[in-house]
Amino acid sequence: QVQLVESGGGLVQPGGSLRLSCAASGSILSINVMGWYRQAPGKQRELVATITSGGTTTYADSVKGRFTISRAKYTVSLQMNNLKPEDTAVYYCNAKGVSTIWGPLNDRWGQGTQVTVSS
Repeated sequence: QVQLVESGGGLVQPGGSLRLSCAASGSILSINVMGWYRQAPGKQRELVATITSGGTTTYADSVKGRFTISRAKYTVSLQMNNLKPEDTAVYYCNAKGVSTIWGPLNDRWGQGTQVTVSS
């Protein structure tokens, strides 16, 4: 099967930066879209940013100009600058349109990594 493993979360002061990374592993032939979602306490999971295999990116309005998503084959990263307290959440890596040697898979999610922005 396919696994997504995230790294890079932590505690940072407002205005600071963090970089999240996620690596997909398994019998992968291709992944159409990779991205990041986040879920704050008491709130629904929301899209942060996505990137297609062709490099097309999408960002939530709340992070435009501050966050940058990038991808190298089956690894996706999220550079987060000028972090704000409202960015505090568990961040989840996601892969959509996964093709494997065993056939196509639905959404795959990482285990989540905590990002806390606080002074």
